[in-house]
Amino acid sequence: MADPHALETDPVCGMKVDPARAAATYAHAGKEYYFCNPRCRDRFRADPEKYRTPPSREIPGTGKNIPHVCPMHPEIRRLGPGDCPLCGMALEPASGAAEKNPEGEEMSRRFWIGSALAVPVVFLAMGPMFFPSMATIVSPVFSHWGQFLLATPTVFWAGAPFFWRAWRSIVSRRPNMFTLIALGTGAAYGYSVATLLFPGFLAQAVGPAHGALPVYFEAASVITVLVLLGQVLELKARARTGAAVRALLELSPKSARVVRDGREFDIDLAEVRPGDVLRVRPGEKVPVDGAVLEGQGGVDESLLTGESLPVGKKSGDRLIGGTVNGSGSFLFRAEHVGRETVLARVVQLVEEAQRTRAPVQRLADEVSAYFVPSVLAVSLLTFGAWAFFGPQPRLLFALVNAVAVLIVACPCALGLATPMSVMVAVGRGAVAGVLVRDAEALELLGEADTLLLDKTGTLTVGRPRLRTIVLAPGETETGVLRLAAGLEKASEHPLAGALTSAAAERGIALPAVSDFEARSGKGVVGRIDGRAVAVGSEALFDELGMNTALWRGKFEEARQAGQTVLGVSVDGRWAGILGVADPLKEGTAEAVAHLKRLGLRVVMLTGDHRATAEIVARQSGVDEVFAGLLPGQKKETVERFQAEGRIVIMAGDGVNDAPALAQAQVGMAMGSGADVALESAGITLLKGDLGGIVRALNLSRATRRNIRQNLFFAFLYNSLGVPVAAGILYPFFGWLLSPMVASAAMSLSSVSVIANALRLKNVKL
Repeated sequence: MADPHALETDPVCGMKVDPARAAATYAHAGKEYYFCNPRCRDRFRADPEKYRTPPSREIPGTGKNIPHVCPMHPEIRRLGPGDCPLCGMALEPASGAAEKNPEGEEMSRRFWIGSALAVPVVFLAMGPMFFPSMATIVSPVFSHWGQFLLATPTVFWAGAPFFWRAWRSIVSRRPNMFTLIALGTGAAYGYSVATLLFPGFLAQAVGPAHGALPVYFEAASVITVLVLLGQVLELKARARTGAAVRALLELSPKSARVVRDGREFDIDLAEVRPGDVLRVRPGEKVPVDGAVLEGQGGVDESLLTGESLPVGKKSGDRLIGGTVNGSGSFLFRAEHVGRETVLARVVQLVEEAQRTRAPVQRLADEVSAYFVPSVLAVSLLTFGAWAFFGPQPRLLFALVNAVAVLIVACPCALGLATPMSVMVAVGRGAVAGVLVRDAEALELLGEADTLLLDKTGTLTVGRPRLRTIVLAPGETETGVLRLAAGLEKASEHPLAGALTSAAAERGIALPAVSDFEARSGKGVVGRIDGRAVAVGSEALFDELGMNTALWRGKFEEARQAGQTVLGVSVDGRWAGILGVADPLKEGTAEAVAHLKRLGLRVVMLTGDHRATAEIVARQSGVDEVFAGLLPGQKKETVERFQAEGRIVIMAGDGVNDAPALAQAQVGMAMGSGADVALESAGITLLKGDLGGIVRALNLSRATRRNIRQNLFFAFLYNSLGVPVAAGILYPFFGWLLSPMVASAAMSLSSVSVIANALRLKNVKL
């Protein structure tokens, strides 16, 4: 008999298989799999990834070690599911990535069972109004006891979450919508039970009434079911706000094709390590972040950067995990995996941002703190006014209208108004390449009137390129560039990369260098092919004793074009000059013009020389320039604008921009920038262009409008609903708002706020 510990598991059917007696085997990704029969092998061979990792029995995002938060109080966080200590609401996964919500399933079950019990209650209570003969068949006593038996589980089982949350709100001294719901349904049910058990006593207390005293079991049951319906609709709508996070998570492929020891095979994504060489073929997703080693392709980065056109990738270019290779095939080296990838960081920041609170939420919080006690007071006043001054039976009118006030005034719409808009907007921004880190930045962005822009990496590409070559008589472009790039390849200066890249683009092989020496701030010298070569500024050639007067005009001409000029000499003779410039990012001038039309004052802050900065400003359309600034001076400039009462946006990408990004009311980091800049900013533009600022402004203004609309709806609903429920229209029109109608209106108000917030998913950016 085979050792059970030596048995393998058939990945398709799950049966235990003795490897020595397996009916079929199949090798995949460097591992041998064993099957109980050939059909299982064939199914595995058709789709190995489907069977390699057993499906998790745990709902994604709902595990015991997953952070959970309260949807009404985002400051409440804990590991694993549970209830909010402030309001009693079920905590939700902080990731927002779970496709299934246990609370939603539980509420749905309670709703359907409660509905099944409530329908006969309503039939017993309302049937005689529509079928008069029913009164002769079903006696009032039988009807009341039948309603009691059916309403009790409806109110206390189906509605149990509301009573639990109401109790938690009382214990925490944070009354909320559930406090009002529990008081309303509890009062209607309690009165009905007292009427059923002590009819004689209540008949004396209520006063003259026509026939037997009515009971309100149907009101308590229907209110409970309607509130449950509202909760089910609300939970389903809130689940839709996690669609953006789920879409981002689904960008990552399940496996990667690794190249090891001359072989290519697939491995699980979790097995990829930094330094691995991976292959990406046409139509495949890039599994992790890295850099191209060889080959080329056209990569679709639209879901992360908003760029609609494929981006050409060649040796040395950066790759983002989750993007799709549309054409070509290439090898690349994995650099960032797991939680360190751009995609993972985007998901993390989106999750955190969706749980932050916008400043306008403080208004709703302050109102809510006084709202529930005020509603309780109004409900008591309503009860007293009807009990002392209303028509007979006064006590019944007093009870019904007081309960209607409690139900119609539930502040759930008010509590959801801002969080829902923020959650949807953050998800919408992530899809458009605008990564919002906190809601305050998103809200303040719409109020900003001043935009401060760093030059290098924000207005410009941030990578100098060779723009001009002026040759001495008898020299060739290839010869001069070969010598200059060959010498500069040993240099660490940023301009050196521009020359070596230009040589690589032209297919120029770089020669060996000897006696290399870097002259600080001036240039480099060395020997190539036995000749003395020098590359640098005019100061270098003055130091070498060469006559620069002949070429000074050429130097100045290139400088006027915004270029940094390098002279090249061979054996003490001029060979030519090279002009290097950092070009504007594509669409920069158009974006600046658009930002001005939106009413922003656009200013450039840079540490570069004023002459170069003004040329870039002129090309991009920026009117104001502050040049030669150190990091601390950039921060001081932000403070100066703020002292004038301006709301400032600072956009930058470098370490030197971090203090200014942190100081500004809204810091925007270019997605290609330094980590410290990304951490200092409230908003990150993944594509790293100024068009992202336009998209962010549009998103902010749309979100602010949406929040104001939601708050208006919530305040208007309560300000109109409460007096109507209290009976203010009764003396004039004889109108009263029944508790059941109030409950339906309360639920619809919450759903309307959520539906309005979800419109942000389709806002044009």
